[in-house]
Amino acid sequence: MSKLLLTISVLSTLYLVLCASNVHAQGVIQSPNYVIQMPNLNSGAGIPTSSHYGISTTIGQTAQGLASSSGYLVKSGFQYIYSIIPFSFSISSVSINFGNLIPQTAATASGTLTVSSGGAGGYQVKASENHPLKISSSASTIPNTNCDTACTNTTAGVWSLTTKYGFGFNMSGNDIPADFTDLTYFRPFADRDSSENPQVVMSSIYVGRGRQSTVTYKVNISGVQPAGIYNNIITFTAIPSY
Repeated sequence: MSKLLLTISVLSTLYLVLCASNVHAQGVIQSPNYVIQMPNLNSGAGIPTSSHYGISTTIGQTAQGLASSSGYLVKSGFQYIYSIIPFSFSISSVSINFGNLIPQTAATASGTLTVSSGGAGGYQVKASENHPLKISSSASTIPNTNCDTACTNTTAGVWSLTTKYGFGFNMSGNDIPADFTDLTYFRPFADRDSSENPQVVMSSIYVGRGRQSTVTYKVNISGVQPAGIYNNIITFTAIPSY
């Protein structure tokens, strides 16, 4: 859950009038729907509304506004960001089934992550697992991969040898970490059961619509892996930044 906390500061100024001469006051701004007395606005933000109006404000910018011609449309100013690209996040599949595993024969499955973000600070998607793949009624687990030589939940490594066992994932597509060089590079998921922190698998500092990446899950077992139904839960958390 993302919570956006808006803090409104009200500055109250008390003027002590020592002389009645040469007093100047701000005029009144009004319409049939509202009246603003003493309209001396120094700064502000937010989206004030009532039953008759709504105001979206941009303050401190020198070129905000809408510009257009027959060939382009430019909406400049923070108030346009949220109207153009609302934040959204989706996962193409919430259930992955590798079927019957064959020793020293890697099984893979994939899903698509899709993010749209209009926040000025971009976004992040973090991933973690609740524990390694395991049989619920026993202590048997499929360990997280160490790749061919070495990899961690923050640094991917090549995993191509059929004699290297475990469970891991690869990322490809938009806004993925640079260590996923190609489809042979994998990481283990951060294990919350071992107090490991979720790690970033997608991120961008830019506004974007329909940013997609593919998660490829991979599992490879040895010939002595106990038979059974193994499972775990992978959690993806999308975090907008404003």
